[in-house]
Amino acid sequence: MKVIRNMALAAVLAGFSPSPLFACAACFGKSSDPLAQGMNWGIFTLLAIVAMMLTSIATFFFVLIRRAAAAEEQKTAEENLSGAKI
Repeated sequence: MKVIRNMALAAVLAGFSPSPLFACAACFGKSSDPLAQGMNWGIFTLLAIVAMMLTSIATFFFVLIRRAAAAEEQKTAEENLSGAKI
């Protein structure tokens, strides 16, 4: 309980500090800083991962739809062949 109270007190004191304590490179105004470039690359990497995952999921569903259609077509062809032999 004491640890949580100390952490809350530290958060409140940090919130009221007058200096730009938590300013990143973009907020501070140095957009050409290596920190800002690293942050941009991190954002682009995460966007690429999300795009790849969504593409993979969409591809999986398209494959399932094609396989279901092929199975239905094969079933229909087998029914037609078995009906023609009778």
